[in-house]
Amino acid sequence: MSAPWTLDPQLAVDTVAVGDLPLARVRLVKDANYPWLLLVPRRTGASELTDLAEGEQVQLLGEIRAAADALKQTVPCDKLNIATLGNMVPQLHVHVIARTTADAAWPKAVWGAVPPRAYDPADMEALLAKLRARLKTAVS
Repeated sequence: MSAPWTLDPQLAVDTVAVGDLPLARVRLVKDANYPWLLLVPRRTGASELTDLAEGEQVQLLGEIRAAADALKQTVPCDKLNIATLGNMVPQLHVHVIARTTADAAWPKAVWGAVPPRAYDPADMEALLAKLRARLKTAVS
């Protein structure tokens, strides 16, 4: 019997819960420089997209689309960056980052460009509420 799925401790520290989709847990990265979601498929031992069954890969793609749409409807952006890297945290997770031409890293990658900026608590709660409502509608 395999161990139950758990969220990587580093992802837990760096993010806050948005909610669960049928396959993936959705988290908001604690960096107000860029509105940034992570989707983490709840599959023990998955570190690559190819570790998911074919049907789960299709499911994840649909959930990425739902998260990207929710993010784009909630915050203004010029471009969405969607990636799975796993160089620092091996647990499979997909980044969905709303970018603007005025953001701190444009046009480069966001990693290490500037130190993370904490959200104002009220702003984060408002953002979370909007994202949760849009994601609930997307999977209903």
